[in-house]
Amino acid sequence: MQPVTAILNSVVRRATTCNQPKGIHTTKRLHLLALCAFLLNVVPASAVPEPPGTGRSRPNIVYIMADDLGYGDLGCYGQKLIQTPHIDRLAERGMRFTDFYAGSTVCAPSRCVLMTGLHTGHCFIRGNGKDNLRPKDVTVAEVLKRANYATGQVGKWGLGHEGTTGLPTRQGFDFFYGYLDQHHAHLYYPTFLVKNEKRVKLRNFVPDEGKWGQGVASKKIDYSPELMMKETLGFIDAHKDERFFLYLSYTLPHANNEATRKTGDGTAVPDLGIYKDKKWTKQNKGQAAMITYLDQMVGQVIKRLETHRLDKNTVIFFTSDNGPHSEGGNDVNFFDANGPVSGIKRAMYDGGIRVPMIVQWPGRVKAGSTTQLMAGAVDFMATAAEIAGLKPDAPTDGISFLPTLLGKNKQQKEHDYLYWEFYEQGSKQALRAGKWKAIRRPMITGPIELYDVSEDIAELKNLANRYPEVVSRVERLFTEAHAPSQRWRPSGKPRKRNRAESR
Repeated sequence: MQPVTAILNSVVRRATTCNQPKGIHTTKRLHLLALCAFLLNVVPASAVPEPPGTGRSRPNIVYIMADDLGYGDLGCYGQKLIQTPHIDRLAERGMRFTDFYAGSTVCAPSRCVLMTGLHTGHCFIRGNGKDNLRPKDVTVAEVLKRANYATGQVGKWGLGHEGTTGLPTRQGFDFFYGYLDQHHAHLYYPTFLVKNEKRVKLRNFVPDEGKWGQGVASKKIDYSPELMMKETLGFIDAHKDERFFLYLSYTLPHANNEATRKTGDGTAVPDLGIYKDKKWTKQNKGQAAMITYLDQMVGQVIKRLETHRLDKNTVIFFTSDNGPHSEGGNDVNFFDANGPVSGIKRAMYDGGIRVPMIVQWPGRVKAGSTTQLMAGAVDFMATAAEIAGLKPDAPTDGISFLPTLLGKNKQQKEHDYLYWEFYEQGSKQALRAGKWKAIRRPMITGPIELYDVSEDIAELKNLANRYPEVVSRVERLFTEAHAPSQRWRPSGKPRKRNRAESR
């Protein structure tokens, strides 16, 4: 809903232009102008609805999401070996979350949760298949369009394929550039990327390119993150004079899984930079270089916003889609990529789903602040809507954490629990309720593990036998949160907890 004064001023502008709408008589225009002038003088400023916490100007919203970046991969989260100065500066100038969770432990469902505000017990896409969002699915972009935000995405989409209803440009985005399919995104030197709804041919050659573009490039000229950066800056330049929402789902530092299987090294970066002379494995040097390249991309986004003097009226979110990977020869333990938590990508232990979240909003979010609020990607739609002065026009499992960002902790509503379900490796469920973290493998029928993450952040001491009453409550919540899906059904036997999932 537009502010009253904005609507009246708009009417005045239209009524006083030379190109009048047909059918409006001059006398009627004069009457209309007189009425608007009267209303503009009698409507007090206090009666004009404005977005909570944003003053007279709704901010731009930039949401940057890395791919497979771990909870411990950034300097501001304890990383010692990899340099991330630009992201660390975001934390210095903004708020760092300690208990923030991705929508899922793998790509596509995590993005579905982020875009639709529904957790994986309710959302349509719950795994890494070839599914497409439906016309009835409502995205963050569609919500923000109601507040006249220009909307753009650069990076990996993962929620719809060519010619389907799931295309980002058919789900609320004015502009898109990048990969539609999450498996195509394994390639850092692909033969094409997609701009809006058309393929853009690149100069690379991939001899074993499959249907969706995954494979190993033998001719490497066009590096996709570099192309994404150009499109990102171009979008900011083009929309510097209007309000915008920019979703940057960059693919770094995800591995090229096909290259891993073929050569043992799935890292992909033009050069190893400051890590070239390190006495590390080639794969570890590549992994570090990919993360630092991502950091430099974040730095370029910030610099362009500052160039246009947009930084003070822009909320920047930075996070990851799930925990760190072990593909590409990456040694998770060498970098301590999951920090104090256990598990990696595909685990339901916190290493698979607890991720960095940093929010910068100069003058609104306290610089150098930290919050222990239990929140997640499921909350972004509600948060973005409140920033824009709106309410989501579709059901959501999320809660706005704008009060926390603004330091109004007493006004912050909190989750009873956060919930996840996962359909690989025999299927799993998990939830976090206050200090309690519960995991059930397989879904529906398996035994429940229970951890007190306030005392045992690594989830090593299963307390299920000690607290049967908590386990009973968790079982009820698992049933409450899970809506059966015809597309996604649990199957197979659960895999045992492996070394990567243990401290």
